[in-house]
Amino acid sequence: MLSAEDNELITRSGPDTPAGRLLRQFWVPVLLSGELPEPDCPPKRIKVLGEDLLAFRDSSGRIGVVDPVCPHRGANLYYGRNEHAGLRCVFHGWKFDVDGRCVDMPSMPADSPYRDRVRLKSSPTREWGEYVWAYMGPAAEPPPLPRLAFALVPPSHRYVSKKWQDCNWLQCVEGALDTTHFSFLHMLVGTDEAETAEAVMERIKHAALGAQAVRNDRFKWVRDDPMPAFSVDEFPAGLVVGGARKADGDDLYWRIAHYLVPNHALAPSAFPGENYHGQTFVPVDDTSCWIYTYTWNPDRPLTEEEREAARQGHTIHAQVDEHYVPKRNMGNDYLIDRQDQKHNSFTGIQGVSEQDAAIQDSQGPIADRTREHLGPTDLGIVRMRRLLLGLIRDEMAGGTPQALSHPDAYAVMSGGWVAHKSKALDEVMTERFGNPQGYVGQER
Repeated sequence: MLSAEDNELITRSGPDTPAGRLLRQFWVPVLLSGELPEPDCPPKRIKVLGEDLLAFRDSSGRIGVVDPVCPHRGANLYYGRNEHAGLRCVFHGWKFDVDGRCVDMPSMPADSPYRDRVRLKSSPTREWGEYVWAYMGPAAEPPPLPRLAFALVPPSHRYVSKKWQDCNWLQCVEGALDTTHFSFLHMLVGTDEAETAEAVMERIKHAALGAQAVRNDRFKWVRDDPMPAFSVDEFPAGLVVGGARKADGDDLYWRIAHYLVPNHALAPSAFPGENYHGQTFVPVDDTSCWIYTYTWNPDRPLTEEEREAARQGHTIHAQVDEHYVPKRNMGNDYLIDRQDQKHNSFTGIQGVSEQDAAIQDSQGPIADRTREHLGPTDLGIVRMRRLLLGLIRDEMAGGTPQALSHPDAYAVMSGGWVAHKSKALDEVMTERFGNPQGYVGQER
């Protein structure tokens, strides 16, 4: 469990909180690139880390993320006119570029220096991996973008989406690292299969290369061993979290996830040749968040069948409406089917993503971790909290996270493997990926 003080410290993300200041030192995705589809398109309201902001794409295609309040008389620039390399306030015509500079002030003499003294608060932005990323921190020069593996492949090799969730962002991170729950939350009743990312993609089509011989056994191993033994290794970008279940004979089935500081998690499912999955969790405020979800394959383009499956809410992706709110959500009890729960699945809820959301949301807007009773299978969550709290306290003391200096350390892949019970996590990772961390480009 955590103390009430630590629970408060680790969950609050506003601009005046220690965790909020830590999160602002890193780049965060704030939109899908497709939400600003063309130059001079309508601006987009966004809320990130408790701040109301406005995003727009200018005439040259550059994106600005700015304070939406015009510094003249406080009109909201959402109603502004996006024109000729800037956003013009419709109240008195003051116009601002993507860097927040005032480039036109019709209500003042043309030679007035006043224009140079007025500007909007703005955040540096980058488009990468089909997301718009913003840096909301204090540094004059932003750090390099984290080289997450999904963004290193061609667009044809990946599918990206986002979804809304009605709880504190940290509950979602913990859910992603808690791979023990696959033995129940995503399991079908009375069958050898689990409603996991592997199962869905097998049903869709994907014939795994080296994993072909074991793909059907994975579900049985997950079902039959609800008490995996966890090992956790730290590296410059975060944690490697491995859970080992009993397989056949003297072998163990490893499902290995990554926690990448401060708010990314990679799923533990893929064998060589299969699709990889990951998520980035971005607080809207303290009781809601956006989850940016991505699937990629380093070896080949994704098929249209796989893309359609993602759009329909399979694997980590949710089936969402035009506002990116899942169609099965807290407001409609995730369309739970009690008869299906009685006869077919543990939850009666369709979709891996929605099953996760239902449980994470059910913990409350901000989970009360003082009431927990943790056990050995919670080791990954314990280590993640310890690492994150350490980073927050370092920030309070004026420190800078070492991960900011290691963007290449984010280029890792998680996955599954079967290995002899005598092998430790670092040996399993080396056997699976060619190195103990899972760095891209060294997979066997």
